[in-house]
Amino acid sequence: MGFLFLFLGYMGVPVAFALIASVLVVTAFTPVSLASMMAQLFNGMDTEALLAIPFFLLVGDLMTSANVTSRMITLSQTLVGHLRGGLAQVVTIFSMFFAGISGSSAADVAILSRTLAPEMKREGYDLAFTAALIAAASTMANLIPPSIMAVVYGATGNVSIGGLFLAGVVPGVFVGIGLMIYSHFFGPVGLKHKRATFGKFAIATRQAAIPLMIPFIIMGGILTGHFTPTEAGIIAVAYILFVAIPLLNPGHIRYLPRDMALTGLLYSIPLITIGAASMFGWMLAYLRGPAVVSGWISSAAGGDPFMIMLLLVVLFIIVGDFIDAIPAIIIFMPIISDLTQSTDINPVHMGVVIIVTLAFGLITPPYGLALLMASKFVGVRFGKAMLASLPIYFVFLGAIAFCIFFPEVVLWLPKQLLPESVGCFKNPSGVGYICP
Repeated sequence: MGFLFLFLGYMGVPVAFALIASVLVVTAFTPVSLASMMAQLFNGMDTEALLAIPFFLLVGDLMTSANVTSRMITLSQTLVGHLRGGLAQVVTIFSMFFAGISGSSAADVAILSRTLAPEMKREGYDLAFTAALIAAASTMANLIPPSIMAVVYGATGNVSIGGLFLAGVVPGVFVGIGLMIYSHFFGPVGLKHKRATFGKFAIATRQAAIPLMIPFIIMGGILTGHFTPTEAGIIAVAYILFVAIPLLNPGHIRYLPRDMALTGLLYSIPLITIGAASMFGWMLAYLRGPAVVSGWISSAAGGDPFMIMLLLVVLFIIVGDFIDAIPAIIIFMPIISDLTQSTDINPVHMGVVIIVTLAFGLITPPYGLALLMASKFVGVRFGKAMLASLPIYFVFLGAIAFCIFFPEVVLWLPKQLLPESVGCFKNPSGVGYICP
């Protein structure tokens, strides 16, 4: 089944249809009926938590098409534009801001390639470096909340989505700081810009305040218990439709039906992939594949939780080179869940390690979706962009290692703000929580 999927994928068949075809062929050699497999396809999509994805996609699309994001770019320039490699620093800071709005790496790549890449080219930045940096910075959308990858992981593995959102902040900031350090010491010098005055910074902050309220609305509602992640996405869309766009770009209102239709089309891609991956994962479990693989990993690691996570990281670095992150999560979730329970690893901790690893896969060949998109939009060969991204790999490897060996730091925010999400329980005295 795995061979058929990879073979069809490299013949150019779309991932979802390659997954479905490989499962249907194997089903013919089992007692399982085709009708039950098609039912499993739809069962994989019939998860309420996944409804958060189209709303987060719509948030990112509305912010991009309405040109509201230009205000966040201006704010980023006033903050770091005067540093060495100023525009490279702006790319990273803006990605950290935009990651808190869209949750989508594809949206981040698209807007950075359209807005900052031409300006970087005019200032003499190497095109390969530009593409590599944009691709790497866009991966923070999968770490800093709201993350679509965290929604899929939480919905599939029955893990707290709010806990995954909060635990993703530390590795997201780690990657952002790492990219800024790399750009400062090893990236192109760029043009030297004047340090922004406090007045310019205040004006830029005031202009960006309305779009920057969106992350506070999303996370504030989730943390206070007023919203589920899906409801937070709906509230964020409503805020943009009734506050942000009318105040900042009222002329865009007539294009809203087009934006919503395009978001629906965009959502169809991960939706059919989620269904196909669920079907593939079900058949894999029926054939006892997860039990075999988790047994191999457990025996090789000797029951050591850190070694198990390291082996899973190696597995998912390889998997991420060939498969998109969302189907990879769904297909391998039985293995992850089995190893998490058998070794008493915190599910949120395991989830963050897997998500950071799969985010790294967005810039590694041959799949490297974010790098493929960035190189195409910037106008440079994929091979050159890949070579320029090699030094950046150390930033991601450092972030993965940090997540594995410092769980106390990664889980600090969830323990403070959403303690139940990481297994904490109320103190019998009624004061505070007791955390494992």
